[in-house]
Amino acid sequence: MRTKTQILETESELKKLLSQETDGRIKEKLQALYWLKTKKLYTIGQIAELLGCHRVTVQRWFDEYRQRGIEGILNRKKSPRRPRAVPPEIVNQLTKELTSPEGFLSYGEVQQWLQVFYDLKVKYRTVHELVRYRLKSKLKVPRPLSIKQNLAEFEEFKKN
Repeated sequence: MRTKTQILETESELKKLLSQETDGRIKEKLQALYWLKTKKLYTIGQIAELLGCHRVTVQRWFDEYRQRGIEGILNRKKSPRRPRAVPPEIVNQLTKELTSPEGFLSYGEVQQWLQVFYDLKVKYRTVHELVRYRLKSKLKVPRPLSIKQNLAEFEEFKKN
């Protein structure tokens, strides 16, 4: 199916844009415009086949070009991100709690703290990733002491 899309940019403008572009998807769109402008390819099917995408996708690109011009093609669409499980205000409070001398003994304790004080039911893994990797905090828990261990020798060892 031949397209009747009129490309307003010159071949040299398209070639320059094509060489400057780093985004692969936008590069494909510019390549399609370039082929149509240079009359190397005439049909949407041919362009789609060479680019390795569906003809409806290429048709959508040309529709976008007709409606918004080259700016519509160069526009990078950002997808809306899912909100975080723990809001920023609570993360700030958690940071303060982590730096306090009492702190937390385990990630499960952090999980309980979020449940009790903020009514947030958060998965253990999410709490671990938040505390350990995002907040770069470690829950330092001393190793259990053996019953057989001599405390005087232990203190002497720590000093040296």
